[in-house]
Amino acid sequence: MSELLDSICISQCASTVLAAMDTAAPEAFAKPIEPVVKKFEGLTADRVLLYNPDAVALWIFQKYTNLFTDAYNCSDLCIPMLSVMPSVTPVCFASMYSGVMPDIHGIKRYEKPVLSVETIFDVFSAAGKKCAIVSTAGDSISKIFLERKIDYYIYEELDEVNEKARELIDKDIYDVIVIYNGNYDEFMHKYGPESDEAMQQLKDNIAVYKDFVDRIKDKWKSHNTFYGFMPDHGCHELDGDCGGHGLDMEEDMNVVHFYGFNKKF
Repeated sequence: MSELLDSICISQCASTVLAAMDTAAPEAFAKPIEPVVKKFEGLTADRVLLYNPDAVALWIFQKYTNLFTDAYNCSDLCIPMLSVMPSVTPVCFASMYSGVMPDIHGIKRYEKPVLSVETIFDVFSAAGKKCAIVSTAGDSISKIFLERKIDYYIYEELDEVNEKARELIDKDIYDVIVIYNGNYDEFMHKYGPESDEAMQQLKDNIAVYKDFVDRIKDKWKSHNTFYGFMPDHGCHELDGDCGGHGLDMEEDMNVVHFYGFNKKF
């Protein structure tokens, strides 16, 4: 592995989330993220909220660190993470939530079949946990995790997704909520990763994450809550002032994750 690539893989997210809720991971899952497990040792969550903004690269965080101040301050850990190849959305989220590499889960290019391997949603459902996915229509998270015993809230517009997520937090009826926002990725492809248009979308992602965390602290006071800001892959600038990803290069493979734990009152 290149010295420029991070060592903690996004395939380790699944078992980390399960560990946070004291739920056993399947044997096939990659081991949990050690710094997260150590940080929250002795704490067990009964609520989980996972926010998945698309394409937030580590190099963007390193270059524009000040933009991430709110995400950093409302979290307990900031961890460089390694994506999987090919570094495209369905492949990456399949690994993130199945705990296995693409050769095992079967999505090895940009396609969105329903996963047949076990995922955290199957494990949580079997454990009696109530789960919800909130996403935009047609995007990877809205398609590859279908046919599970969970609830799906799929909308055409991003604002509808985030408003529904706020509503679900307020209602406090789910043990696990997963939210997808693809706006930075969309604008990065069109205008470039560092364009004014894309950077505004990134600012919006960070503001949305902070709002979710603030809402958790207000509405879920009676719960121990584990939460995360968990992008799938990075990005790089292409000729013609647009952006892309999918390559085995540090810009595409290295991402930044934030994790936090809010203890009940």
